[in-house]
Amino acid sequence: MAKFRKLKNNRFSQEPYSKDTNLHQSRTLTKSESHKLPQQPPIIPFAPNDRILLVGEGDFSFAHSLYKHHNCSSLVATCYDTAAALAEKYPQATQYIRELEDAAHTDEDVDLEVLYGIDATKLGKGGRASGGKAVKKARFDKVVFNFPHVGGLTRDVNRQVRHNQELLVNFFKAAITLLAPTGTILVTIFEGEPYSLWNIRDLARHVGLQVGRSFKFQFDAYPGYRHARTLGNIQGDGGWKGEDRQARTYIFERKDAVAQQLKQNKRKTESSDSDQDD
Repeated sequence: MAKFRKLKNNRFSQEPYSKDTNLHQSRTLTKSESHKLPQQPPIIPFAPNDRILLVGEGDFSFAHSLYKHHNCSSLVATCYDTAAALAEKYPQATQYIRELEDAAHTDEDVDLEVLYGIDATKLGKGGRASGGKAVKKARFDKVVFNFPHVGGLTRDVNRQVRHNQELLVNFFKAAITLLAPTGTILVTIFEGEPYSLWNIRDLARHVGLQVGRSFKFQFDAYPGYRHARTLGNIQGDGGWKGEDRQARTYIFERKDAVAQQLKQNKRKTESSDSDQDD
């Protein structure tokens, strides 16, 4: 079983895994190989009435797809970049944002907001990078972080792993305070190394979360969505594409919420058994 220990300066490190580890350590399948496998119907973990916070949006194509193709009309979509930096890195974002904002201004049933310069590790904590009232006073059914990554801070794999672990831990700590009573946190990452080295399940466990379920993320379930590289668009549309890689979504629940639900289910069962005895 994997072990996970906390080091100084709030850093995390993994200990060697035994042979029976259940983490995915094999190579990532290519797109052509994955197409040969039986295709499962895509899992869409969003409902039209969900109050959703999107963190770390790249070009806002995911937010646009949720609104346009999945009827999600209560969204706060945020990105780390400033508006100017976003337009330079992802020129296509301008059109997605315009359509979202137009919908918010013309349809009273639509509650959409786009925020720039939001730090995923400071959500709801006050200050400009926290999201302000739109984030702090809301209680979200879903807080979503697709493909979190700190960017190329170093070429050292171990250090890069630690940087991404710290990003996720601090995100979890901030996001958990923004959840509705039955709210969940969704994180999608690529499968295989180095992402499996992040030990995302253990990171979440240390802040009071547990995995409710996980499933394959299917890009084509979100028409128009394209994975955005941290550094921006690649000239000539070159480089690897996220859409060609295997990815997995993890749904995290608060441990206290799960325990409370189990207690409620037990009471209902006991009450039902008592009624039958009468």
